[in-house]
Amino acid sequence: MEGSLEIMSKTNAGNYFEDFELGQILYHATPRTITSGDVALYTALYPTRFALQSSAEFARRSGLPEAPIDDLLTFHIVFGKTVPDISLNAVANLGYADGKFLKPVYVGDTITATSEVIGRKENSNGKTGVVYVRSIGMNQRRETVLEYTRWVMVHKRDASSPAPTAIVPDLPDAVAADDLVVPEGLNFESYNTTLAGSPDLWGNYDVGEKIDHVNGVTVEESDHMLATRLYQNTAKVHFDQFSQANSRFGRRLIYGGVVISMARALSFNGFANAQNILAINGGRHVAPLFGGDTVFAWSEVLEKADIPDRDDVGALRLRMVATKDQPCSDLPYKDAEGAYHPSVILDFDVWVLMPR
Repeated sequence: MEGSLEIMSKTNAGNYFEDFELGQILYHATPRTITSGDVALYTALYPTRFALQSSAEFARRSGLPEAPIDDLLTFHIVFGKTVPDISLNAVANLGYADGKFLKPVYVGDTITATSEVIGRKENSNGKTGVVYVRSIGMNQRRETVLEYTRWVMVHKRDASSPAPTAIVPDLPDAVAADDLVVPEGLNFESYNTTLAGSPDLWGNYDVGEKIDHVNGVTVEESDHMLATRLYQNTAKVHFDQFSQANSRFGRRLIYGGVVISMARALSFNGFANAQNILAINGGRHVAPLFGGDTVFAWSEVLEKADIPDRDDVGALRLRMVATKDQPCSDLPYKDAEGAYHPSVILDFDVWVLMPR
């Protein structure tokens, strides 16, 4: 019909479960040059106060050319690149593993991303399946700045289509301490704990220690909408109120990265000297978060590790747990049967770098 809209021939409806093939390489569109505006808005969205990312002078005195952007901002930018090809038709992002931050990113750097499909498994309902991808973020010099695995539940286009052979990748429980990469040039030999905000260094923490980060932050609808747009995250569940993907809850889900960044920002109160995230060992979004909910967080020290040939820094492996509408004074986590407390929304396992 003359003048009718061409919908399918020119536009992209996103990939469904059937569209993913093992070994498939996805080259994600829209390179993103990081600006000081990105950094300012990230700081406005989350109450982050870590000195290395906040102060160019602090960073220079620590051996870096300038203040790097927050490690999780790098994560969000890379993640956002992958969404149109991987999780546009997602039901939920389920988890993360084997993530490594390999080089710092600075204002002016341009980030691109690619992903490889490394696993897939149809769910028993026949309507959805889980896709496993290994994503890589690179700067303008084609240097890998971040790599990680995630798995996501995706709708099928046709519930009657046959299930593929299930392939679930074998993923490590944690990144080995020997594989952690300290940013090139970083040196904490003249570290200033007063400016950093805490006297507690690597040696002051014990394995098994749990720290309540005390403060809570209410997340508004406008906060997570700004975040998804900032990261160019186009997943329907986060910003399309009328999407069928949101029919389960009748409202938009807050992007899980908002919870991760909020927990990390809140962890300043207890881990102010944890200046860098070196690795994401694993993570799970346990339950959804919605506008108007208040996020709290606590952390447990799981492991301590030396950094080879370094006596100025060490690594802590932390479990960061976020809750909604539940202060963490009682540290809710799991019951005797292993079920999460109803307030838990995030269980995140990371390596962080601290001065000694």
